[in-house]
Amino acid sequence: MQVSVEFSAKLPVTVTKKRKWFVATCPVLDVHSQGDTEKKAVKNLRQALSLFFISCFERGTLDAVLKECGFEAIHPPVSPQKQPPQRTTNFINVPIPFQVRRPSQAACHA
Repeated sequence: MQVSVEFSAKLPVTVTKKRKWFVATCPVLDVHSQGDTEKKAVKNLRQALSLFFISCFERGTLDAVLKECGFEAIHPPVSPQKQPPQRTTNFINVPIPFQVRRPSQAACHA
């Protein structure tokens, strides 16, 4: 059985103009990209972040990278309605696609 699954990460983004280029940055992961328009820079950043997550997952370093960047799990998880107000920041949703190949009867957790 093969199933497509997609996670999504909502991450902050800043865009600045450097000469003729727009530079899009995700400051919490220190990932950057550029484009000749603001829209293209953000699109390129979204792709770079998606590839960043996939690469970390494939190398088995995703948890270490997130911890190194200061990420911590929130216990218990905060529902969207109860989150504290945040400063004015732009966010992008980054798709993190996966494919699951496993017989439906097999357990996936350790």
